[in-house]
Amino acid sequence: MESVTILLAEDETLLLLDFEDALKEAGFMVLAVTSGKKALEHLKAAESSIAGIVTDIRFAESPSGWDVARIAREIDPEMPVVYISGDSAPDWASQGVPKSIKPFVMSQLIVAISQLLNDRRAGVADLE
Repeated sequence: MESVTILLAEDETLLLLDFEDALKEAGFMVLAVTSGKKALEHLKAAESSIAGIVTDIRFAESPSGWDVARIAREIDPEMPVVYISGDSAPDWASQGVPKSIKPFVMSQLIVAISQLLNDRRAGVADLE
């Protein structure tokens, strides 16, 4: 697998470190931020090479992870999105972006982002 950059947005330090370590061990480059605002700054940067997003849903300040994902999809309609949160599962169907995943345990995180990235690549290959 070629190294791709994942934007990781999580405001709880211990969780951020756990998710970052898991993603790096799986071979991903990780750009870790602690707020939705910082995530959007990186997404909107002209030189952004972000291939997928792993985001918490609730941050201390706006924007929420729901908002981060929606704006990411405005920038790139096929952006893979994985939501990580201990709550908000009932809201995922109504608030989450289409073709996103909300895993429930750490081991599912790597499978989820890999699956979305592979689905994206398959869609691009179908167009060629």
